[in-house]
Amino acid sequence: MRRAGLPSHQAATEEVDQARALLALAGRDRRRRGEIADLLQAAVRAGQPLPDVDRIRQRLRGDGPLDDMPTVGEYLTRWLAELTVDANTVRGYESIVQVHLVPHLGDIPLDKLRTGHIKAMFAAIERRNADILAAKASPDPAVRRTVAGVRPTGPSTRQRIRACLRKALNDALAEELIVGSNPAALVKTPGDRPVPIVWEAERVKRWKETGKVPGPVMVWTDEQVVEFLDYAKEHAPDLYPMWHYMAYRGPRRGEACGLLDAEVRLDQRETTINNQIATHGYQPVQKKPKSKAGNRDLALDTETTKVLTAYRARRAQWRLAAGDTWPHTGLFFVRPDGHGWHPNAVTQRFRRLVRQAGLPPIRLHDLRHSAATIALSAGVDIKVVSEQLGHSTTTLTRDTYQSVTKELLHQAADAVADKIHGRRSKSA
Repeated sequence: MRRAGLPSHQAATEEVDQARALLALAGRDRRRRGEIADLLQAAVRAGQPLPDVDRIRQRLRGDGPLDDMPTVGEYLTRWLAELTVDANTVRGYESIVQVHLVPHLGDIPLDKLRTGHIKAMFAAIERRNADILAAKASPDPAVRRTVAGVRPTGPSTRQRIRACLRKALNDALAEELIVGSNPAALVKTPGDRPVPIVWEAERVKRWKETGKVPGPVMVWTDEQVVEFLDYAKEHAPDLYPMWHYMAYRGPRRGEACGLLDAEVRLDQRETTINNQIATHGYQPVQKKPKSKAGNRDLALDTETTKVLTAYRARRAQWRLAAGDTWPHTGLFFVRPDGHGWHPNAVTQRFRRLVRQAGLPPIRLHDLRHSAATIALSAGVDIKVVSEQLGHSTTTLTRDTYQSVTKELLHQAADAVADKIHGRRSKSA
């Protein structure tokens, strides 16, 4: 190995020592020793610095190539192309990779990505959020126009960014492209999961006066749920049974739209969730629930059983009137023409009806939150509620509904104090 143009004898000696240290990393492995020698020759011929000893040592721990480590951007592009998950998940990952990960981390060699880089990305996202909010609040119309239609990156999106990167790096670890720990797993995502807030009387009053909603996730009280269902029964009888089912038992929108007729056993007062209708763009697609916990049985109360029984009889009348034109979708909830409901259409009808009823606004998904909140407030065990919702762990249920579980803890504390106080009164 020959190189000219070094500034001093000391620099030449250090480079020789570095080359020897690199060759020593291979030990008696002749194949790896040859690969390291090739790297040294290539660096010298190109007039580039010799490879870093620690970097080559790290790569030797796996069995991948020692040269041509891809950048984060190059790896993520290949990773997306080789994913074997459903199209909707891939579409979400692609958006995150293109909008956030590649612009902030794309040029970093994959094996040099550290937690500091990821923290810097989230800090940059926070600064961008502040700039967007400041521009939206600017008195200058020209400044406001620069962020027209632009939204800050919220807590849920930040969590999805971290989850996407963590998944990609876990796959890189499995391929032995990188070794050690996953830097994304060591970074805490800024912003917490939004906690459901109940539309209590004071909040409703303030909303009517100011038009401001207290938080991104709002849930109705049991009285408000009843008011909505009574209004829906009269003004949207074709969708009322589905909304009743969602409000009482808490399935997701796609699970309600995709409920199979064969999985509704009204004589046994139960349904099975093993199908859903998701939207890929706007295209509805039937598929299985994403997780094992998502496949579950939902027991029905007497009232819901009556509503679904009446709906099934009404649906039979629709089918009789349609005759041979009635489509065989296999779905339980269908439109009067027999075709399945598009999830987006169900959401749009829900929003419109909430406005017409004069109720405080919630999302359709928040009917699910209302069902969980009412169940917890009624004293239903959190494990039962977690299984009803299809959560993988009770921790997720507890974290999501912590405002409700705190209330239950206070009630438990008062119950213990009342019992002790009663004993003390008798002993006195």
